[in-house]
Order: sequence, then structure tokens, then C-alpha cells
Amino acid sequence: MKNKNYQKENERKRITGCILLAAGFALLAASRISHTFAQWYSTHIYPLWVGSIGRIAGMLPFSLSELLLYVLLLWIIFTTAIRINRLVRRKEEREKLKSWLWSLFLAAAALFFLYQLNCGVNYYRESFSESSGIHLYEYSAAELEETCQWLTDEVNALCGGVERDNRGVMTHASDTGERAVRAMQELGSIYTGLEGYYPEPKGLLASWILAVQNLSGIYSPFTIEANYNSTMADYNIPFTMCHELSHLRGFMQEQEANFIAFLACISSDDQEFRYSGNLMGWIYCMNVLRRVDYDAWETIRAQLSQEAESDLQANREYWSKYDGAIAEVSNKINDTYLKANGQADGVKSYNRMVDLIVNWGRGKIKIAPSPTQSGTGQF
Repeated sequence: MKNKNYQKENERKRITGCILLAAGFALLAASRISHTFAQWYSTHIYPLWVGSIGRIAGMLPFSLSELLLYVLLLWIIFTTAIRINRLVRRKEEREKLKSWLWSLFLAAAALFFLYQLNCGVNYYRESFSESSGIHLYEYSAAELEETCQWLTDEVNALCGGVERDNRGVMTHASDTGERAVRAMQELGSIYTGLEGYYPEPKGLLASWILAVQNLSGIYSPFTIEANYNSTMADYNIPFTMCHELSHLRGFMQEQEANFIAFLACISSDDQEFRYSGNLMGWIYCMNVLRRVDYDAWETIRAQLSQEAESDLQANREYWSKYDGAIAEVSNKINDTYLKANGQADGVKSYNRMVDLIVNWGRGKIKIAPSPTQSGTGQF
């Protein structure tokens, strides 16, 4: 009788899991085949999940996704130990083992479906730059240099207005999450694609989980939460919060999320956010300029203020503790993940933020036209 009950239970798990997998793959296929469908889903259906699941998870003072991760891991470890113990004692019944395996299958299918529902489809929607009328053109090394000079001047003007500890390193206030939400809402009043509900981003209790993977933040599609590494250098945090919150508006491409975070920060009336956004933009742009025109990079690099240098040094010291095999593997996994979701450049796509900043800057900053449109320094 018990075996029949197990068989019925296994059948239900098998059918439910297969339905969830089929639904997940159907969403994935539809979004890949039709970007019109992905755009419609991202702007009409996905916001419903943000306003319900995201709102409920946002009521909690801790990261629900982090808690559920620990519960899932403990369940797997505990049930695996029981199965092994019973096998050793030869008390394991075949149907019980099958039931456990089908439970794992069902959990995996449910997670896959939730991922597609709250994340996967959004990779194929219209980009933020497209919806905002920001056109990407080729630009020269001279234009990139002008942008880097502008960002350097902004960083130097802002770095003295943020709180610092006795080492001279920036410290952020405890209400940074609230201010990140406000910054995104303010940007949403300019760009309609960013309008909507934003839950406060949450720092992980065990931020080393992100640190060992060289991650500053992560969006959880299962609970629709924006999580960040709360132990990294503080100047990263306002920018990272806005980056992860941009994913909640359906903009999943990393270069787009970086650019949205940049705009949200530098458009804010909060000095911490303006400093964070300009310094992060400076880092990305200067990294590209160094490869393109080392002499120009060296000249501009020497102009950075000592206060900003203190923040960069604190950042280097923090991440140096976590360099190793895990970070390298994580980077390769992230690269593969991004390529699988339509970002052909993989982790290099993070640097596409520079293209967006320079092109956007053409409408905000006076940049002298390049004397030539060919040769070294073209992008």
C-alpha cells in the first residue's frame, strides 16, 4: 500500500515537474523567436510579479533569497544523509529513493520556471538605450579622453563632500537602500521604462558568498530581490544598489544595468550617490582608455585626488583577499551565462557601459569632434 502511495506521489511530482519545465522552455523559445513578445511580457506581465512577489519579499528586513538558499542546501544535505544512511543499513526502499529523486527534479523544474518567468524573457526585450533614444555611434580615442577628463573633474569635485573614516576611506550611511530607491524613482520620472515599484536592496548576511565569486551584487529572480555585497569598499555600494534595482525593471543586460546605475547616481541630489556613480564610470572609462591611449590615460590618471585614491586602494585591498580559483571559475561561469542569454561578449559586455557613457555624453558634454573617423582608437 505504501509503495502505491509513493508511486502516485512520484507520478504527481513527475507530471508537475515536466509541466514546469515545458512552460519554462516555452517562455524561453517564445522570447528568443519574438522580441516583440519579450517586450510585451517585460512591460505588461513581469511588473505584476515585481509588484506582488517583489513587494512581499521587500517587506522582510533580510534577504529572503539568501534564507531560502540556506534552507535548500540544508534540505539537500539532510535528505542525502538520510538516504545514504538507510542504504548502508539496507533499509532503503526503492520507491522512497525514487520519491527523493523526483523531489529534486521538481525543485529544479520549479526554479527553472521561476527563472524564465522573472528573468530569462527579459534578456530579449528592447534595450534601455533603444527605448530611451540613445544611439550608439563609433567614437574616437580623443572623445573617450574628453569623457575621462570630465569624469575625473567630477570625482575630484565630489570626493571631499562624502563621509570618511580615520583612514580617509568613504563610509556610506545606514539609509543608503532608501536613497537608492529614491534615486531610481527620480530617474524613472525622466525615463518611463524605469517607472514602477522598487523594494529596498538588501545586503547579504554572508557577503563572502559573493566576494569569493568576485561579485558585488546579484539579482534573485526567484524572490525578485536586489542583493548586494555589504562588506566591499563603500563607494561601490550606491552604484551596485542601483545596478541591481535596474534588473527589477526588466533590464537584464549588464552594460545596460551599469549605465542605468550611472545615470541614477549622477542625477541624484545625494552627494554619496553622485560620487559613487562618477567614480564607477571613471573606472570603466579609464580602463578602456588605458588600452587605447596609454599616454592620455597616464596624464589623466595623475590628476585624480588623494581622497579618491584612498577609496581605490581600499577596493584593491578588499578584492585581493578573494582572488583565487573560485573567483576564476565564477568568472568563467558568469561569462558562459551571459553568452547563453544573448550577450555575445560575455563578461566583456560590462565594458559596453563605456560606449553608452561616451555616446550619452555627446548630448551632455561638449566633446570636440574627432579629426578622423578611422584608425587606432575607434570603437
